[in-house]
Amino acid sequence: MTTITARPETSYRDLNGNGRMDPFENPQLSAEERTADLLSRLSLEEKVGLLFHTVIEIGPDGDLLEQPGAVSKSPTTEVVLGRLINHFNVHRIKSAREAARWNNALQRLAAQTPHGIPVTVSTDPRHAFVENVGASFTAGPFSQWPDALGMAALRNSEAVREFAERARDEYRAVGITMALHPQVDLASEPRWARQIQTFGADPDLVVEYTTAYLDGFQGRSLNASSVACVTKHFPGAGPQLDGEDAHFPYGREQVYPGGTFDVHLRPFAAAIRNGTAAIMPYYGMPVGLEIDGEPIEEVGFGYNKQILTGLLREKLGFDGVILTDWELVNDNIVGDQVLPARAWGVEELDARQRMVKILEAGADQFGGEQCTDLLLDLVHDGIISETRIDESARRVLLVKFQLGLFDDPFVDEEAAAALVGNAESRRAGLEAQSRSVTVLKNGLVNGTPALPLASGIKVYAEGMDLSVLSRAATPVADPAKADVAIIRIEAPFEARDDLFLESYFHQGSLELRPGLVHRLRTIAATTPLIVDITLDRPALLAPIVDALSGLTATFGVSDDALLAALTGTRTPTGRLPVELPRSMEAIQHSAPDAPSSTRDPLFPIGFGLDIS
Repeated sequence: MTTITARPETSYRDLNGNGRMDPFENPQLSAEERTADLLSRLSLEEKVGLLFHTVIEIGPDGDLLEQPGAVSKSPTTEVVLGRLINHFNVHRIKSAREAARWNNALQRLAAQTPHGIPVTVSTDPRHAFVENVGASFTAGPFSQWPDALGMAALRNSEAVREFAERARDEYRAVGITMALHPQVDLASEPRWARQIQTFGADPDLVVEYTTAYLDGFQGRSLNASSVACVTKHFPGAGPQLDGEDAHFPYGREQVYPGGTFDVHLRPFAAAIRNGTAAIMPYYGMPVGLEIDGEPIEEVGFGYNKQILTGLLREKLGFDGVILTDWELVNDNIVGDQVLPARAWGVEELDARQRMVKILEAGADQFGGEQCTDLLLDLVHDGIISETRIDESARRVLLVKFQLGLFDDPFVDEEAAAALVGNAESRRAGLEAQSRSVTVLKNGLVNGTPALPLASGIKVYAEGMDLSVLSRAATPVADPAKADVAIIRIEAPFEARDDLFLESYFHQGSLELRPGLVHRLRTIAATTPLIVDITLDRPALLAPIVDALSGLTATFGVSDDALLAALTGTRTPTGRLPVELPRSMEAIQHSAPDAPSSTRDPLFPIGFGLDIS
């Protein structure tokens, strides 16, 4: 789109191509003034397009993908020019240069729409380790840090702020201007699959980290260097019945037998105080919940007017964007797998009725949907008023103006390649990984603490890159010939793969497999054994802990970072952000909504040993 200088001191983008600077194009006006002007000019079709936020994929070499992708459903031109959608959650990114090139191509395409509304590119977390196309991506070209649970293990809000600032700069360099995070749910049910992206179970610390995170990503207020945050999942997604996740029909119920609903609200209240741009409600359906003596309708939170309008808008005073979680209206069909629409409690409603209920509840954007024709029909049929569309379009446009997208949505490909994943950010991420290592046991080996490891010892290892290990020790193939054995394992889960995305979500029992327990104890009987367990959720470690010489917990830590911590090259300072229960029985007798409430935990929240 052409940039025109109207007066010597004012340059602007002539977004509607009329040769003059209209108020919405004037960078000297406030975001509110520009929003009001543009909203008055938009067609119904343009306003409806603002209310959809769906998945997009990058084409080869940073080109626009003009065919359905692995997850995205339509060619890019169809959704941008045909449906006038301009909010997209980008999936896999191979390189910073490619992502920057793609962003620029996408913004040039968006400039062809009637008023040149720029695209807001959003992303799930992508600076850590967990790869789950429904929730997060591994770092790839970006600097790599512990997952959020690992950041919480640092017990340092300044570290959280530093991460957020570096991630913000990397996002903006490639054109990402909205983060579909932080995830500030309290990890109150040990079996719940989505704990790794939370800040743990301590409400006070989660409030503290939420504040630091938003400050790092957004600053004091949204501006052209900010990344807008979508804080999720309101009103707290941790209290899942039996720990099953609400992505799936068997996990639709959220329960509050401990009476702690208000505790789960605290991080969201902090996010609102600190100006979060948007909030995302979860799929979960509250069962038996009352607020101030009023029974809450047992429908998913995205459909729930008492929760979104009564609680979030009116009681908590939030006037930002409410973006629903993905696919509340239509089933998600990918290849030969189906994931039913998360229409919990309203399964009997058709797609039109679900859309009406979502808007009546108070949501502004439909996550994961692109059915603009459905909403247009509802307006044309008089079921949804254009005034209601305007209400949400105003909120959405305001964020775009605050982020500076109307003035310059383009990025520098060379600068992106130089900044994203640069040596300094990678060093900081590696340092944070090492410090997040949480030492749970440090026994004696020949009268000396097992950790830190002595230099040059013979080590038998599993689950580690031997080329990394060889930098500090001598790898051996037989545990009987080693001075010490180091084995990295993952937290246990029950494999499931019937519904789309299900295989990515680690659910079910937290018990170690009997064969693994036997094998670890057998090795420990002949060789001092140090086990590192990667915790994307808690594990039941009672069957092995007594046999081990050393035990560490990690929450997104590379072999390099772990070795630095085990050898004392970098001092591990991690403290457990969640408790590790003693048994499944203890979990089953605890309240899913009450954080850190299992009886006699093996390791309590906050536990961690110093080895220096």
